[in-house]
Amino acid sequence: MTPRDDTLSRRQALATVGAAAIAGAGLSLGTSTTSGSGLAHARESADDASVRSARAPRMPTLFLPHGGGPWPFIDPMYFGAPGMWDTMAAFMRGLGTLPPIVPRAILVISAHWEASVPTVMTAPKPPMLYDYSGFPAEAYRVQWPAPGHPGLAAEVRAHLEAQGIRSASDARRGFDHGTFVPLKLAYPDAAIPTIQLSLTRGLDPREHLAVGQALTPLRDAGVFIIGSGMSYHNMGHFMRSLRGGATRVVEDSKTFDAWLAESVSLGSSEREARLAAWEKAPAARACHPREEHLLPLMVVAGAAGEDPGTLPYRDVVMNAHISAVQFG
Repeated sequence: MTPRDDTLSRRQALATVGAAAIAGAGLSLGTSTTSGSGLAHARESADDASVRSARAPRMPTLFLPHGGGPWPFIDPMYFGAPGMWDTMAAFMRGLGTLPPIVPRAILVISAHWEASVPTVMTAPKPPMLYDYSGFPAEAYRVQWPAPGHPGLAAEVRAHLEAQGIRSASDARRGFDHGTFVPLKLAYPDAAIPTIQLSLTRGLDPREHLAVGQALTPLRDAGVFIIGSGMSYHNMGHFMRSLRGGATRVVEDSKTFDAWLAESVSLGSSEREARLAAWEKAPAARACHPREEHLLPLMVVAGAAGEDPGTLPYRDVVMNAHISAVQFG
């Protein structure tokens, strides 16, 4: 993937996409190619968004911890002591108060979807994807029937392509638990159109920062960008900790959480440099043996622009220090 070219304005980017559409050129965007008419639709959608941005306040971006599996909808004893998740649940129920206005759409980057290139869901009515196992029957009856937004999917791809980032679409992908768990609590009426964007399998933090940078204009078009993962995600240590062992969870997570809080509060250049080199952070690999649950943070931080990061939620869950990060 190619980092953002700061000299390329959004208007120039959209003009680039539009010129390709007018010329009827077929662009290489991954596993699904975009026709000339499709690019024209993306350009029109993005131009409409530009008009909206003149009167709409900028949306924040948010990285949140989505917890374990279907935790809010089953017996809490599956995930530790009663009350352990209450603060996280309260935070999620209050997510709707973070944007200055009701979003026109939500874009979620979930830790539970990886693809060869950034891939966006395009189903008008996305199905449910119960990407967990071993839970009682009620965990597989959870519904969150938010509509999709094919037009926003086209906008996402247009912005990525304008920055030289190949992308793809998936018409069958459903909402995984990284999306439906927090958003069912935040928006139980499921009325706001919502789509997901995948991570890329290489898990390169710089590539995900670049994806976020390309998507920054969506914030001025009424789109609430949410990265869904966990600031601590060492499942082996989680489980041993609940059984009374792995006391390193407390200190490792506390150390990494302090580094994270400091890093996201920095100016954009220093912040992105730190996040790109996150493996050098204290206790980094102890907290993230595999980084897929941290990478959604890179996307929302990339989309943050000059906005500093704050931590609207901090808690200790399953003995680990856990945080959310908000920009704007």
